Amino acid sequence: MQSRKRVTRLCIAALGALLVGSGCAAAGPAEEPAHSTVLPGLEVLLRDSVHLVRGKRVGFLTNQTAVTSDGRSGIDLLNASPEFELVALYGPEHGLRGGIEGGQKIESGVDPQTGIPVFSLYGATQKPTPEMLKDIDVLLFDMQDIGARPYTYVWTMAMAMEAAAAQNIPFIVLDRPNPITGRMEGPLMEMAMRNVGQPITGYYPVPLRHGMTVGEIARYINSEYNIGAQLSVVPAAGWSAAQWFDETGLPWVDPSPNIRSLDAALSYAGVVLFEATNLTVGRGTDAPFSVVGAPWLDTPQLLRNIESYEIPGVELDTTHFIPEGEGWVPFRGENVRAIHITITDRDEYKPVWLALVLLTEIRRQHPDQFKILNNGMTQMLGSQWARTALDRGEQPRAVWQKWESELRAWQTIRDKYLLYPRE
Repeated sequence: MQSRKRVTRLCIAALGALLVGSGCAAAGPAEEPAHSTVLPGLEVLLRDSVHLVRGKRVGFLTNQTAVTSDGRSGIDLLNASPEFELVALYGPEHGLRGGIEGGQKIESGVDPQTGIPVFSLYGATQKPTPEMLKDIDVLLFDMQDIGARPYTYVWTMAMAMEAAAAQNIPFIVLDRPNPITGRMEGPLMEMAMRNVGQPITGYYPVPLRHGMTVGEIARYINSEYNIGAQLSVVPAAGWSAAQWFDETGLPWVDPSPNIRSLDAALSYAGVVLFEATNLTVGRGTDAPFSVVGAPWLDTPQLLRNIESYEIPGVELDTTHFIPEGEGWVPFRGENVRAIHITITDRDEYKPVWLALVLLTEIRRQHPDQFKILNNGMTQMLGSQWARTALDRGEQPRAVWQKWESELRAWQTIRDKYLLYPRE
């Protein structure tokens, strides 16, 4: 099950500072700063494309992850610009400045650091209302996604783009890298599985590990689903889709309280499925999304049961812990027996495949204890067929082959909207 860690030398292609709307119109060339190989769309906008917002009243849908390559806050930077007026802020799950636990509803208010009104899109509504948009001329989006469909930020963007289109307000995505690269894995969401509850685990069809940036997804859904937005995407300059986040030179900012590392973001793309079961992924520990466990889990037997599978790129060991802390913490105060996931080769690691194997074998090993708690599993899989296959206990290899076939067919659609070199 172990895979030797290898060092991958990437040739990082320097993208021009493209400004991409419905077509592909280019602005001036981008130059990477000396301290970073990648420049986020936020900086490209202010350096090369400020004409898009000059003299306008700007609304900004964002959070704590929207920082420059040297760590400055996007909110504070835009608020200080003399080129336009920042008049409204919009916050997603976890809040405008971050730190709020997942699933907690957030009230609208005022940002204490700038005095600008903040409209919550994770409270009474998830889509900006006409009243929320009435004082702006253009709506900007800038947040760091983590590359997995159940993560809510990209769908908050999609709903905001729909709302902007309905009010004839231009919508600009300030793009950032996909931190776990442009690789795809897992089931493709069926449109019938669209989820508009809280949290939003899927709103338009993309794979579980989608391999796209928020800007690419915006282009895809605006065109394929006829949103009709006046969309512009300001790409990140200098990024290749083969590049991991820690190869960009950009500062890591925790996108949410339980995604505290790049490894956590990568494992989340598969391990998140266990959040719809009666197991824990380590909330209430120092390293969420690095474990899968329950007090009743026979971990030595589970490791023996999965020896027949090829699971490259990780070491799997037994561990135990007692979860503590605030918020949603499964098995708080109990001794949890778990499988610990150590990534040894992230280029080979397939988190969705690992999750599928573990789900299948835990169900077989503990038929009386293992439970899927609600319809959240179907929504996160995004596929009624996948949920049925899991319930039937189909062989993981057969399920995986069907998923791979779906992705090959969908890739021809996806490729039309990609903005970055794939190698």
